[in-house]
Parts: sequence; C-alpha cells; structure tokens
Amino acid sequence: MVRLREDLLLDGPVDAAMTVVLAHGAGAPMNTPFLNSVARGLAAAGGVRVLRFEFPYMRARRQGGGRGAPDREPILRNAWKEVVEELGGGKRVVIGGKSLGGRIASLVADEVGARGLVCLGYPFHPPGRPEKLRTEHLEALKTPALIVQGTRDPFGSPDDVAGYRLSPAIRVVWLEDGDHSWKPRASSGRTEAQNMADALAAIREFLTAL
Repeated sequence: MVRLREDLLLDGPVDAAMTVVLAHGAGAPMNTPFLNSVARGLAAAGGVRVLRFEFPYMRARRQGGGRGAPDREPILRNAWKEVVEELGGGKRVVIGGKSLGGRIASLVADEVGARGLVCLGYPFHPPGRPEKLRTEHLEALKTPALIVQGTRDPFGSPDDVAGYRLSPAIRVVWLEDGDHSWKPRASSGRTEAQNMADALAAIREFLTAL
C-alpha cells in the first residue's frame, strides 16, 4: 500500500478501490466548506477515498507566509505530478479539483496517464473576459473527463461553452442557476444542497463508468 503524505487530507477508506485526488481553487485552501462537502459526499457513498492537497503557495499561506499570489504554472503542474507519482501513478487515480486546481489537473492529465479527470467549476475564461480562453488543451484531451458547472458561472456559461471545441472525452454537467461554487439564487427555487447532491450523483456515475 502507498504510504500517504502527512499533508494530505483523507476522506474514505485508505484501501478503497477508487482514489480521487482534488486540489483547491486559487484563493482558498483545501478544507473549504465546498471541498469538504464534495470530498465527504463522495467518500460517504463507499468504495472511494478522496485525497486533497495544497499547492506550495497555499501551504506557505497556511504556515504564516502571507497571502502571496498563486505559483507560476510550471510549479503548479509539478505539484500535481509529484502527488500523482507518490500515489503510484496516474492509472491509480482520478484527478481534479476546484477551479484552478481542476484546470491544472486538466493540463497534466494526459501526461500522467490519469484514470479520469473531474473539474468542479472549470475556469474557461476570467469573468468578463470571454476572449481570454483556457480551452486549447481541452480540444485534444484524451483522459475521460467530467466538468460540473453552474449555469450562472461567470467563468463559463452554457452559451459560452456551446461555442467551444471540446474533446469528445469531456462531458459537461450543468447545475441549474449555480454560480462558480454551484450556489443558486434563492429566487431560483433551487437550493445549494440540491445542486451539491446533483453534482455528487453525476461524479459518482462518472467514476463508476471508468
């Protein structure tokens, strides 16, 4: 059995048949309420262990290093590759995460040979800048992938995404009236809990099919 790093958060049985590794978004750590809900919800279904880790800049923040900007992309990529290698290689894990964490996972997924990719709100473009796309690598992605996106996400709406050339390996699931963290407006008649439940159901279905 692979010995786990001490700085990883673990939900679910250590010896589960399926391992999902998640990284955090740009501005918040790995133990946000959002990621807690996703990790614990997936692990509660049984047969899945969920591991979370932090990029170097976020670990530095946790250790009192101030609120520095995210690391440069090569450092973020290397952080992902190191975690995958320590867990026994890409074929053993599904990788992904919230926003930035999922985007960087998508950049290394094919390289590390990941079993699958799960993006929890993908930042297709910065809010208000639809011309600044982060989709070129998604056109040829080979790794089976699931993107779970709110229909009000300012980083990529249904109208935006409909115009992108995405690999057939990618499936996008839309959460009604959800923002970048899937939270709907009260006026929508939806609740945050409903969107989270729908998201978890979609992720479980995706994992089962791998």
